[in-house]
Amino acid sequence: MFFTYLRRELAGRRRQTAIVAAGMALAIALVMIVNAVSTGVRDAQAAALESVYGVGTDLTVSQAPTAPGDGEGPPGVRFEFGQEDGATAEDGSTTELSNSILTPGPGSSTFDASTLGTARSVDGVAAASATLSLTNVAFDGELPAPAGGADGDVALPAPGDGGGFAGGAFDVSSTTVTGVDPAADAVGPLSAVEVVDGRGLDADDAGQAVAVLDADHATSEGLAVGDTIDLGGTEFEVIGTVASTSADATTASNAYIPLDVAQEVSGLEDQVSDIAVQAESASMIGSVKADLEAALPDQQVSTQEDLAATVSGSLGTASQLVSNLGLWLSVAVLAAAFLIAILFTIQGVTRRTREFGTLKAIGWSNRRITGQVAGESLVQGLMGGAAGLVLGFIGIAVVNAIAPTLATTSAPGAAADGPAGFGGGNPFDAMQASTEVVLTAPVTAAVVALAVGLAVLGGLLAGAIGGWRASLLRPAEALRSVA
Repeated sequence: MFFTYLRRELAGRRRQTAIVAAGMALAIALVMIVNAVSTGVRDAQAAALESVYGVGTDLTVSQAPTAPGDGEGPPGVRFEFGQEDGATAEDGSTTELSNSILTPGPGSSTFDASTLGTARSVDGVAAASATLSLTNVAFDGELPAPAGGADGDVALPAPGDGGGFAGGAFDVSSTTVTGVDPAADAVGPLSAVEVVDGRGLDADDAGQAVAVLDADHATSEGLAVGDTIDLGGTEFEVIGTVASTSADATTASNAYIPLDVAQEVSGLEDQVSDIAVQAESASMIGSVKADLEAALPDQQVSTQEDLAATVSGSLGTASQLVSNLGLWLSVAVLAAAFLIAILFTIQGVTRRTREFGTLKAIGWSNRRITGQVAGESLVQGLMGGAAGLVLGFIGIAVVNAIAPTLATTSAPGAAADGPAGFGGGNPFDAMQASTEVVLTAPVTAAVVALAVGLAVLGGLLAGAIGGWRASLLRPAEALRSVA
């Protein structure tokens, strides 16, 4: 009897059923698409940070950079050449010089390596590894002879200082270098890469002048396994090339060398720039951060959420758009759909005064009438949910087919190939980790469950209110409407 009556009533009010189902379908489809895109943006942020901080990194410990004092600016870069260095032209007008120095990357500060032991001793820390972020600045070209000043130095001016070398021509290029613990591959930047050629660093490489290069950088520089590369005036043997484990991100650096060698060549003995920390469980990240901050008051501790907040570019804009406009738009449309379903249900109950009054007169209970109205609304909600699922899947498929590419700019000191800007400026112009990430909207079980849940909730809500309104009708009202 229930299903027969249900089918007849829905068939008799096709227009109302279609309007309620269509409104519910559009709202559910929008919620599905926004939820899927939001998940895609979070995945894109994770991909952008993964290559820089490592897949096993939950927190990072670093030194907050100190602001320069009044009148102070970024220092210039000084290359030192001996009197016998270089080759002088036959006419004695120019001297060919080539040199490189390994120095802390732009915007980075170093701190004592003993901090690593303190970080490892904090409760809840499963693993920790220190890194030293450096930049290799190479000078190659011709200068008027005699080169430099009395001491044979060549000073590159800081930004804004101006200057130059009349009659000379030279190139200044930079390569990002990261000193890592060769034995630590579970946490830190090397945990987010895979070997393309050769091999990666291992514990036996400590103290050895060996390097692992980013595969794209090696290709652009024409380097291969077995070649050598000059870093800070030291020849390093290339033992392997690596690429990011994420197809949508680049690696954190152009080159990776053993930490102890990086400290020695750069003159930063017992200094590190970052410590990657892995917590024992995701639920402990908050407490581990608090304990690290208490144990290391002079350092700043950041979680992946904090690092994600530093991501800018179109990826950051998309994240803000989804979290703000997308969320509120979904809520507004969903509320409107629920309201339409409730109003149409109440209007339908009002038009069926004679019907419900007569049913109560022949013995139908309030509970049965409420259940009948709720059943009708639930079916309308499920129909809208089914249509919404189809529309949602179509919308998500369109987003994935377009596959928009988002630019991301994150923490300073990232890989950047090619010559740095020069000409009255410093080759240490502020560089940031920039990459492009393809946005995909994944279809997850949570998205499908959300759609079905909203359909059921909308139907039950409209049915409950409409059924309550129907249960208030009295048999006498039906007799008066007949009369």
